[in-house]
Amino acid sequence: MKNRVLEFLQQEIDQVHIPGAVIHISYKNETLFQEAIGNRVVFPSKEPMELTTVFDLASLTKVVATLPTVLLLMEAGKLHLDDTISSFLPEFANKGKEQITIKHLLTHSSGLPAHREYFKESLSTDQIMECIFSEELVAPTGEKVIYSDLGFITLYKVIEKVTGESFSEFVKRELFDKLDMKETCFLPNFKRERYAATEYSEALNDYKHGIVHDDNTESMGGISGHAGLFSTIADLANYASMIENDGVFRGKRILSKRSIQLSKRNFTPFSGEYRGLGWVMKSPTLSSCGDLFSDSSYGHTGFTGTSIWFDPEIQLHVILLTNRVHFGRKDPILRLRPRLHNLIKAQLND
Repeated sequence: MKNRVLEFLQQEIDQVHIPGAVIHISYKNETLFQEAIGNRVVFPSKEPMELTTVFDLASLTKVVATLPTVLLLMEAGKLHLDDTISSFLPEFANKGKEQITIKHLLTHSSGLPAHREYFKESLSTDQIMECIFSEELVAPTGEKVIYSDLGFITLYKVIEKVTGESFSEFVKRELFDKLDMKETCFLPNFKRERYAATEYSEALNDYKHGIVHDDNTESMGGISGHAGLFSTIADLANYASMIENDGVFRGKRILSKRSIQLSKRNFTPFSGEYRGLGWVMKSPTLSSCGDLFSDSSYGHTGFTGTSIWFDPEIQLHVILLTNRVHFGRKDPILRLRPRLHNLIKAQLND
């Protein structure tokens, strides 16, 4: 399998779809292989990808930081899924948003808009929150899935309200430290040569190295619930192990088994896009885990070119880290992911 997967990734590199990649495949709680291929930087000159390369996770932030933090707070009796957002953020309760709950935000069924270009006005976090408070819904709450960064920005502020401390400090102490994820953080300060470079920035007159790619998160100072997290393949493998083992990491319980199981339930059967709590479930069409993963599979992707997918029926998980936005915002990754997962699953079946 290893050679087939690396050949596949090399072909994608040769076709200038991705600069390089780091991949981790685990099967039945054992790492099949973990490899780096290609380059972490292509422009202005090539520099090789390494297993220790630090990636901008983009929307993997939603499931690696925000989701587990909400689950921890739920287990601590600090909140429950049917709590309304306005019970924590009273200003949220207007323009039809009064009944939106934490569950609605986690499952992208709130009716909030998918995205707004707040960064174009150089708005701060507080100013962005004021804009979200004033947003009108674009769909009835609880009736349609609209993948919304705005919902996870709001969750980040709910978490800070409940904990009384910064999101980044809370998630580091209560999750990352316990999972030995020593190189997972917001606002990273590693040496420049550690990063997988992302997109060219006119403002910097350079490619981004360790500066969050997501424009709204950058405007927010680098920390949000929808993007901003940086990590390595080794750290993400620790997180994936905990998720796959129902909340236990190296014999230590991090999250309850019930919380993990609940997060993987399909909360949006009314939609063609199935959503768990944070996780995207394998849906009838256009699933980034491809065609061969089981129907109980779940995972998530990140705009920079990252993804993590689990197939619980055979205890398989695949973590793919790329910096495809180094080449701009083209979308070859949309075809790459499902074909890669098909290849991996077929090899295991054989």
